[in-house]
Amino acid sequence: MTTETTISLKDEERQPCEVWTRVMGYHRPVSAFNAGKKSEHEERQFFKEPCASTLNQDCTCRNE
Repeated sequence: MTTETTISLKDEERQPCEVWTRVMGYHRPVSAFNAGKKSEHEERQFFKEPCASTLNQDCTCRNE
């Protein structure tokens, strides 16, 4: 027997999530960025790099 429980929180019960990113070789919270760096961070584009060898059957980076 499985019972699904849905947890719901009010906005005042929620905790903000702090986002960190790597800058110049070390990690910093995005909240500590100046206005220019925050703008640059928002414009970043993320990508997923394909496997180096599509013939390698043991490749662990295939799309899951």
